[in-house]
Amino acid sequence: MDSKLIVIAIGGNSLIEDKDHVTVDAQYHAAEKTARHIARLIRDGHRVVIAHGNGPQVGYILLRAEYARKILHPVPLDSCVADTQGAIGYQLQKALGNELHAMGVEKQVVTVVTQVEVNPDDPSFGNPTKPIGSFMSEEDARYHQEHSGWTVVEDSGRGWRRVVASPRPLSIIELDTVRLLVDSGCCVIAAGGGGIPVVRSSDGRLEGREAVVDKDLAAAILAKSLNADAFVISTAVEKVCLDYGKSTERAIDVMTCDEADGYASEGQFPPGSMLPKIQAIVDYVRTTGNEGIITDPEHLSDAISGCGGTRIVR
Repeated sequence: MDSKLIVIAIGGNSLIEDKDHVTVDAQYHAAEKTARHIARLIRDGHRVVIAHGNGPQVGYILLRAEYARKILHPVPLDSCVADTQGAIGYQLQKALGNELHAMGVEKQVVTVVTQVEVNPDDPSFGNPTKPIGSFMSEEDARYHQEHSGWTVVEDSGRGWRRVVASPRPLSIIELDTVRLLVDSGCCVIAAGGGGIPVVRSSDGRLEGREAVVDKDLAAAILAKSLNADAFVISTAVEKVCLDYGKSTERAIDVMTCDEADGYASEGQFPPGSMLPKIQAIVDYVRTTGNEGIITDPEHLSDAISGCGGTRIVR
């Protein structure tokens, strides 16, 4: 098998198997399962860069801060992303290192705390719509609106939530470091949670922003910048399906970028789940001409071999 450079994006929800029993230990055991499948790719000679989501984990940090707001300072959102990059990176780093050691493969696994540059004039900053954190009462929502500067919205009768900007990523600040580590033979975990959103001031200084970046779009930037041979988004289903959940549901083995655009315009892909994954993969494939894949962790190896998952081609 030819050695490939593969960028794999995994979701933050993949570390949570039972929402009623969420502990750090439980999340680590979930990370072990995903790491086992990724380790097989490394054992087969592939170079791997891993990006991951962090939505639930950021929510936990914000909830802790809410409970402790009378005795501790609030945690800015960019710091929340940094915190989860370290914590989730540690879990994946340890799990993957242990799996590789058990396979007799001695390879360094490294987590890079990653900043992602965004445009300070991105339209989302003027119209924040991305919900984060838990539901609140109207009283708490109004308190944060007044004292914390939050934008809050009522969510279909279920309660109030904070909404933040979700700007498009422009570039990976630590790209050269990631590339150096990959070239030296390391497996790298980077751009966790979409990266820490930063903007560059007129004098070149970086400043954090209260925002979240879509992790699939950030992973696509990473894959394009590294000119990866394959970009894989690992999700809850083996293949992308049309008419998902209906009696006419059918899985897709291969589709072109134009076909993917057509299905998206028909409303085949839900905006909150599959659509951003499709958009990220299509962007990568159109830019590089290389292969994009959507599949679940169990079929990663099969998908790279060409006999599993949904492949998106130019």
